[in-house]
Amino acid sequence: MINENIRFYVKIRHRLGISINEIFKELKSAIPDSNLSLSTVTRWFNHFKSGNESLKDLPRPGRPITASTQPNIDLVRNIIQVNPWCSYDEIEAETLLSRGTIFNIVHDCLKLKKVTWRWVPHQLTEQNRQDRLRICQENLTKFKEGKWRLYDVVTGDESWFFHRKIGSKQSNASWVAEGQSPRTVVKRHQFEPKTMFSIFFKSSGVVHLTYLESGKTVDNVRYLNDCLKPLVRTLNELRPSTGTNNLKFHHDNARPHVHSSVISYLERQNFIIMNHPPYSPHLAPSDFWLFDYIKQRLDTQPNVESLAKAITAIVDSIPKQEYFKTFEKWIERMELCIKHEGHYFEHLIK
Repeated sequence: MINENIRFYVKIRHRLGISINEIFKELKSAIPDSNLSLSTVTRWFNHFKSGNESLKDLPRPGRPITASTQPNIDLVRNIIQVNPWCSYDEIEAETLLSRGTIFNIVHDCLKLKKVTWRWVPHQLTEQNRQDRLRICQENLTKFKEGKWRLYDVVTGDESWFFHRKIGSKQSNASWVAEGQSPRTVVKRHQFEPKTMFSIFFKSSGVVHLTYLESGKTVDNVRYLNDCLKPLVRTLNELRPSTGTNNLKFHHDNARPHVHSSVISYLERQNFIIMNHPPYSPHLAPSDFWLFDYIKQRLDTQPNVESLAKAITAIVDSIPKQEYFKTFEKWIERMELCIKHEGHYFEHLIK
């Protein structure tokens, strides 16, 4: 099929109200070996849409159109400002510039690069940012002045652990022969077996690990009875002379954690409660390190007992210096939060 026949096809399909993408799919289906591009179809679609009837080649301007001139730079800049997600094909269709010229303008002149969106835990308000900044400054000051010591901190949280390991899409990649179908992995379903574990640890290692009954959710009563009280008993056994006196206790701002009954209990046990910045999982050692570390190393387990043994074996195998390094990284993250005035900073961590 010669070029004019393709253009005539675009012209007729345009008159019938068919979209650019559909026309392009039809043409690629009919002539899969052609080098026809979406930008070409778009250019001729817009040609006929503007009222032009000619099937002849469109007139091409000279050197200024194909060079990185200031008008062309401004033109490309405006297109990207209106649509930051636009592709090279779309810019080419709108400007008639060559792909090489567009590449030079985008990368050399405008100094742009295309990156994917990054997920953040919350859309921070100005008050959220100020609270993150203030709490990090207060906590950091106490550590740097020696009023608090890292090895006196107990931190922890709860997390769901699935019994079946499926891994990430990248980790499930495997070699297949030509014509062979890829291996399959069954997606998680709504009632996939899982168990909630509560893990508390210090800079020297895990202090207490337990799991909650199946089907139970964590409220302030269960958090108090099933997580905190067993933790306190363990600490009293480990520190018979001092118990929980002068220990700094850290957990996030989940609703059960900040309930008045929980706060009262911790204060009665002589814990010093560390404030945690709002909407800040990346400022909690459990979230930015331990839980992911464990889940990446877990294999499929048939029941909750074997899952608990596997998790215990993993945390026991972690060298003590790794726990301490994590607490040092916690300090570094507080400093980054302050440096970036309470904004999220995780994308800057290498």
